[in-house]
Amino acid sequence: MDTILVVDDSPTIRRMVRAALGSLGGVAFAEAGTGLRAIEVLGMEPVQVVVLDLNMPDMHGLDVIRFLRSHDRYRDLPVIVLTTRGDESSRQAALAAGASEYLTKPFGPGALLSSVRELLDARVSRGR
Repeated sequence: MDTILVVDDSPTIRRMVRAALGSLGGVAFAEAGTGLRAIEVLGMEPVQVVVLDLNMPDMHGLDVIRFLRSHDRYRDLPVIVLTTRGDESSRQAALAAGASEYLTKPFGPGALLSSVRELLDARVSRGR
């Protein structure tokens, strides 16, 4: 079973993401309200996709992405940034740090679902 880690300091957004992705079927969800907690969760259980906010109280999402990309174990882990920051410089910074996708809030559930589905399918086609 695939696990999706939803990282956002807002419990409401985490619930909305789970609801948007609920139709995937055969997936489990892990949650973290901070960047540091996300790293802890990743160390404890296998995760196939991360949905990550940028603006969090303890560790900025870009720092989380940089941490992931600096470790072989997480180098290829798909990360979808889901943030209120709609400016082009934030988008470029996230993609340069290693984000797989960049979506803005408020988000369309269909766009998030499509992105996650594509990333999971690509992982399966690579044999992971």
